[in-house]
Amino acid sequence: MIIIDKRLAFNEDVENYDKWRPTYCEELFKDIIAYSHLEQGLKAIEIGIGTGQATRPFLETDCELTAIELGNDLTEYSKLKFREYKNFTIYNTSFEEFACPDSSIDILYSATAFHWIPEETGYLKASKLLKTGGTLALFWNRPFVARENDELHQIIQGIYQKYRPSNTKLIENDTERYNNISKTIQNYGFRDVVFKLYHLTRQFSSTDYIAVLNTYSDHRSLPSPAKERFEDEIREAIIKFGDALMVYDTIDLYLARK
Repeated sequence: MIIIDKRLAFNEDVENYDKWRPTYCEELFKDIIAYSHLEQGLKAIEIGIGTGQATRPFLETDCELTAIELGNDLTEYSKLKFREYKNFTIYNTSFEEFACPDSSIDILYSATAFHWIPEETGYLKASKLLKTGGTLALFWNRPFVARENDELHQIIQGIYQKYRPSNTKLIENDTERYNNISKTIQNYGFRDVVFKLYHLTRQFSSTDYIAVLNTYSDHRSLPSPAKERFEDEIREAIIKFGDALMVYDTIDLYLARK
């Protein structure tokens, strides 16, 4: 049996990923930069840059930013995208294999990617690379299409259950998740943990929403016939409701110091 690394699913359609993956709000970047006192000459690492949805605000501080990306096509895309920045370097490797001197990094951050790294490996290596007092910044964008008072969202949830059944109920304000991540960060010796939520809203046509779905590894890994039927039913449902679907983004941010 061939085992496919889902982390590489993002590497299959780079331009679609860059166009449709959500960016992050300006307030989040301001909070991270203020907490870390990031400025010219300081050293930063971004884990899992993808196509750079969370990269430019850090580059614009004139810090020395090193990005790590497992996908070769994503690496080449981001290298070209940020070619005008002399303070940008990118490596096509995993965080596990990436090498740099211990205690040499001022801030290490990851946007919707750190969960791909085994917990112990990720946190221990982050601590090892950061200077004393250095900043760990982890954040995730979690989109929701669930609204109990919205018929279209109810229909879409039914389609999801039909093709991608799950007993896991997604919780928009997931207090247990937030507490668990905060405690995990503390358990690995980080201090001054700060947690904050941000909320964004996006609207999609049926065609655009299907394009968004194809930036997610679990959707891309669906068997072909089921994937096509799933997309057809999603598309038809959105069209019946004026060809407009609202998506509600919840971004959870965790800041801490070594």
